[in-house]
Amino acid sequence: MRILLFSGKGGVGKTSLSAATGIRLAELGYRTLVMSVDPAHSLADSFDLQTSLFGSSTADPYQVADRLWIHEVNIQTEIKRHWHRIWSYVSSLLRTSGLNEVEADEMAIFPGMEELSALLYVNDWCKEKRYDVIVLDCAPTGESLRFVSMPTTMKWYMEHIFPIQRGVLKAVRPIANRVVRFELPPDSYFASVKELFDRIEGIDELLVDPRVTSVRLVTNPEKMVVRETQRAFVYFSLHGLTVDQVLVNRVLPEGVEDPFFLEWRRSQAKFLKEVEAYFDPVPTRTVPLFRHEVLGLERLRDVGRELYGSKEDPAEVTRTERPYSFRKRNGAYEVRLQAPFAEKGDVGLFKKGEELVVQIGAIRRHIGLPSSMSGLTPARARLENGMLVVELQETV
Repeated sequence: MRILLFSGKGGVGKTSLSAATGIRLAELGYRTLVMSVDPAHSLADSFDLQTSLFGSSTADPYQVADRLWIHEVNIQTEIKRHWHRIWSYVSSLLRTSGLNEVEADEMAIFPGMEELSALLYVNDWCKEKRYDVIVLDCAPTGESLRFVSMPTTMKWYMEHIFPIQRGVLKAVRPIANRVVRFELPPDSYFASVKELFDRIEGIDELLVDPRVTSVRLVTNPEKMVVRETQRAFVYFSLHGLTVDQVLVNRVLPEGVEDPFFLEWRRSQAKFLKEVEAYFDPVPTRTVPLFRHEVLGLERLRDVGRELYGSKEDPAEVTRTERPYSFRKRNGAYEVRLQAPFAEKGDVGLFKKGEELVVQIGAIRRHIGLPSSMSGLTPARARLENGMLVVELQETV
């Protein structure tokens, strides 16, 4: 079982590349599902399905080709299936605050419902072995990070807060319901929360296993987009996920010589070099800007050929090591990265803005630091069994 997670800034072409990857996998014989986790779905549009503007035909896996299905998580459908008790209680609570019924029903759809619904399906299908590969077309970067961090957050809540909350409310509910203006949540509410958590249990292990899950970051050769991709790379590393490819989409082809595009070509060339330097050793590949809008099976197939050629298998596990990781030990922050052939005299490092720059011989690595570490200064470095460990501390 493989999970390929496509993430990136909104508008970079994640959906097209996810769909093209799904088509290529199906051609290679994999039972493939391409699943949209973005509330603003465009997967059916990418395949040019003749659905209505707010159609729900893809709210369940919908077959678009041999061995290929797509699924767009529909929150209204998911409320009926998984969230009804929880949603009903929250909606009734909001109505007591003065909202009318329609407003309360809409407000009761709280952030995270779609992501959790997607996790339920992925976990179930992995257990059932229904598909060989699930391609996740994720929402823009911030929501993608919430998606991958949600299992850990839910696990902490269920272990530390949920039992106390449920126990206390069970004890005070009979008395409290007589004196407060609204009804406290019934035990069936907590039972539904527990049932949902039980269904996603174990998904966190699948997401951080590089033999199962790989992240593909999609970007464009533009400063704002590249900067967000760099931040995403840092935070996926923080969450323990392995990025195995960076896909630079909409690159001007070599044959474009029109003077109008001269400045664009120079700018793109500059940021292509920056992308390769920053993400090394994670491989970077480019996808050209096509002459036409990429819609429908045939044009998506063309994108797949540009991405993978005629022989490459997109589901192949190519990276199992994380480029670097962050940790805090004995009060000190550390950045750890693989450096199996380095010797002590080969290593140089310095801080540049919010990046730690590590140079080993002729190889230079730019490591973006999370916000909790960006204000620290490198203090010392050491080699431990092929791992370079850089300690950071506050500037005195």
